[in-house]
Amino acid sequence: MQIIRWHGQSSPQEREIRAKMQQQGLRPYSWSNGPGDVYSPHTHSYEKVLYCIRGSIRFILPDQLDAAGNAVYVDLEPGDCMVLPAGVRHSAQVSDKGVTCMEAARHVLPLAKNTNYAV
Repeated sequence: MQIIRWHGQSSPQEREIRAKMQQQGLRPYSWSNGPGDVYSPHTHSYEKVLYCIRGSIRFILPDQLDAAGNAVYVDLEPGDCMVLPAGVRHSAQVSDKGVTCMEAARHVLPLAKNTNYAV
């Protein structure tokens, strides 16, 4: 998992994030949830690229534990980006502010094994 923190002086605009994602060849869409909404643990078959636009959200990785044995989590604030590899189990909890996110699937093709190329 990769987290890219927003360092701008003001919160990003949704159109800026959409344009940035489209420049990377992604097809982003936005979604919103109300305060306290929860997503149960699940996985995706694709790499998820997600930006927090407004509010905040906590992603919990129940299969990854810290030194104290607690599930690793990451809190995303406006402008923060999370790149979550395919197959990583995660859940989410929306803060008391609610949240709007923009995300896209990045389908990464596996490299072929033992491929012989004629010259």
